[in-house]
Amino acid sequence: QVQLVESGGGLVQAGGSLRLSCAASGSISGLNVMSWYRQAPGKLRERVADITAGGTTNYADSVKGRFTISRDNAKSTMWLQMNSLKPEDTAVYYCRALTDRFYWGQGTQVTVSS
Repeated sequence: QVQLVESGGGLVQAGGSLRLSCAASGSISGLNVMSWYRQAPGKLRERVADITAGGTTNYADSVKGRFTISRDNAKSTMWLQMNSLKPEDTAVYYCRALTDRFYWGQGTQVTVSS
């Protein structure tokens, strides 16, 4: 079992920044791809960004150039630096990790006011 705990969400004005964290614990040997997803009210959950254990990253078009995903394998922690936030970034942000299967965190709320 793997436990994922997100933190760092909050309320910010448009144009502002937030940094989300995802701490993994438990059976994390072989922690592979880690990802950020988000789900806005009334919408499907969507992928925001991925990062492999080797550091290769991939972003959704909607966040390219504004968000940066990173991880520290020694600390089993992943971050999402979010800059130039827009009201449409408002959502619950979830951390997902792959070991023997996919695991999800409980989510952290990000609200961007206009």
